[in-house]
Amino acid sequence: MSDIEHIVRRIHKLEALLRKQYHAQGEGLEQLVDSCQERLPNRITDQLHFIAQVSQELNQTPNAHLDKSDNFFLACKECEKELTPRSGRFVWRIALSLMTIMTLIALAFYYAHWDLLNQHVRW
Repeated sequence: MSDIEHIVRRIHKLEALLRKQYHAQGEGLEQLVDSCQERLPNRITDQLHFIAQVSQELNQTPNAHLDKSDNFFLACKECEKELTPRSGRFVWRIALSLMTIMTLIALAFYYAHWDLLNQHVRW
């Protein structure tokens, strides 16, 4: 995959995140960021503007080459991480913790009362 294809995919992913999570409206990344700028953290807004600027430069220049590829992809990665909701991981941690706690409580109960429960179990 060429750099341009990779850049386009990253930008489309950021645009989809802005539309879905922040209800942004507009055509390009710049318009999407401007439409939901008050709901975004300032450092993410600056990085999104940087990404939009680089993508516009690449679109306007034929045979364009990305000089700041490390900075661009690092900014994309940070923005994707920040814009992606974290509730999924949090909910799964709580669910697993509750399941573990309930299992430990049941084990402790059976261990403490095994002599009474063993009388009612037929082998």
